[in-house]
Amino acid sequence: MGKVHHYKASITWQGNTGVGTQDYRSYSRNHEISTQGKPTIPGSSDPSFRGDQSRYTPEDFLVASLSSCHMLWYLHLCAVNGVVVVDYFDDAEGEMEENPDGSGQFTKVILNPRVTVADSSMFSKAQALHEDAHKMCFIARSVNFPVLHQPSVTAG
Repeated sequence: MGKVHHYKASITWQGNTGVGTQDYRSYSRNHEISTQGKPTIPGSSDPSFRGDQSRYTPEDFLVASLSSCHMLWYLHLCAVNGVVVVDYFDDAEGEMEENPDGSGQFTKVILNPRVTVADSSMFSKAQALHEDAHKMCFIARSVNFPVLHQPSVTAG
């Protein structure tokens, strides 16, 4: 077995409007997510589930985690393979299917990285390294739905 890493997060519910969870409409879904030594993140549920549209949702975090993990591995692999990335942007999208009983699951996430490399001679290696980054991403390796990527590479 390899090295084991541990992560902690604290969730503080802020949604008691005076009657707790007396019924489905009586409470706010607002909460704060914190990790020691880092800024607090405002959380809620998706507005479809009575959440606050101005706060981050668990679904936002899942899509962002996949995008961030892919980017970090991609940049690492580019650095060790002589591909000089000068800009990176991903407009990631997730699709979640809600079941009749109210449960649901993600059915896919599509990453759309737009990468700018220093020189056009790096295009083919830069494109190929997305597949390697996908294989290495801790988060993508942990989910039970497809994580697709549709990268584009340009020279800066």
